[in-house]
Amino acid sequence: MKQNVLSRYERDSEGRIVIDVSATRVQDLYDNFDKSAPYIRRDLDQDLAEYLIDCAREVSRNPFIIRFTLLEPPDEPTVCRIQRSVYTYFIYLKDIEMRMIMQMFRRSAILFGIGICILFISVSFNRLLETDRSVVANVVAEGLTIAAWVSMWEALAVFLIEWLPHRKNLSLYQHLAHARQVFRAAPAGGYEPDHTTPGVSATTDRPQHNHP
Repeated sequence: MKQNVLSRYERDSEGRIVIDVSATRVQDLYDNFDKSAPYIRRDLDQDLAEYLIDCAREVSRNPFIIRFTLLEPPDEPTVCRIQRSVYTYFIYLKDIEMRMIMQMFRRSAILFGIGICILFISVSFNRLLETDRSVVANVVAEGLTIAAWVSMWEALAVFLIEWLPHRKNLSLYQHLAHARQVFRAAPAGGYEPDHTTPGVSATTDRPQHNHP
């Protein structure tokens, strides 16, 4: 199944998977929410960002490059601007993901600490009651014990269940931020621009170094 998915993508001369992005203008790569802001400060177009993320998830750990195909070959400042935009956008997403992980760790630590405190209270309460205690006292003692273990289990579940997806996202954004970017002009006669479908053919490549 995985090989069938990968077969939809082209590969470059070095065997790396090519994630194709086709657009009519450079402006199409950016979010138009704040048209007055310079492009270096704008976010990438949301559809484009989601497309790159989906493709990167599909190719998984396979090496890949991002190939931009435009109707007119971009000049050097434009190339640098696009490279910088892709880099900063996915580094920004990586930072957000890191903050979410730290919040997860804090929530897990707080839950575990609460569970330990309740467990100590439960043990102390059971020792004070000894063997001669009422039904209400038994219920309270058992309730404290259950609450302690539920809190500690919740802390463990948060860490074990939520950690892996966040860790995968961190790696994904890191790869996208540092992916090699290639620029080329569209073939003669043009094409219907669509950055949601890989595999647009062209004749001229302009390889560029990714942002450090």
